[in-house]
Amino acid sequence: MPPKPPKTPNPRGLQKKVRVKTRKKRSVSSARWLERQLNDPYVKEARQQGYHSRAAFKIAQMHEDLTLFKPGMRVIDLGAAPGGWTQVACEIVNPEKTGGKVVAIDYLEMKPVEEAVFIQMDFMDDDAPQKLKDAIGGRADVVMSDMAPPTTGHKATDHLRIMDLAATAYEFAREVLEPGGTFLAKVFQGGTEKDLLNQLKKDFTKVKHVKPHSSRADSSEMYVVALGFRG
Repeated sequence: MPPKPPKTPNPRGLQKKVRVKTRKKRSVSSARWLERQLNDPYVKEARQQGYHSRAAFKIAQMHEDLTLFKPGMRVIDLGAAPGGWTQVACEIVNPEKTGGKVVAIDYLEMKPVEEAVFIQMDFMDDDAPQKLKDAIGGRADVVMSDMAPPTTGHKATDHLRIMDLAATAYEFAREVLEPGGTFLAKVFQGGTEKDLLNQLKKDFTKVKHVKPHSSRADSSEMYVVALGFRG
């Protein structure tokens, strides 16, 4: 079963906020990040339910709204570490019993996810697409990307860099998706670049932008979801 969302935090703020005891020894940004982690209900719930990250709730909420996965599907997860999306996909696809497959790739290490195939490699490497094709063993029903470059703080630059990743992910998806398949990628607020969006609308029956409830309110991230690949 996909992760159950945590209870909504008390709107009156009656829950005691956790403070960082080592705040004076940390940089301001480090202390803020740690304090946010300690007080994030999705981080706490992910740990309690055994998920590698709070991102599990993002993909679970998008699946609940859009039915991204079904048992027996073949799924490719780009930029998979630390593995929350991979875990949710495996739980629904159930590769061992259905013959489906979930293949994940990231240049970072990732704790093993039962029933998933993990390739530790940069997706942008020249050899990566072929390794993914070999691992999936055919065409894919879903290609999903949570890839994001390190942010610079300059919005225009960050937008261009993440859109470059999304466009590269889609170039790969076009090569491997089954007719009727799904493509999902992280973008930043401001939406998907016009050229890519126009291409997606041409190649899919439905395209929409989604910001899951579990995305932090102060985060500029959102996702473009394209359903019904025309092939």
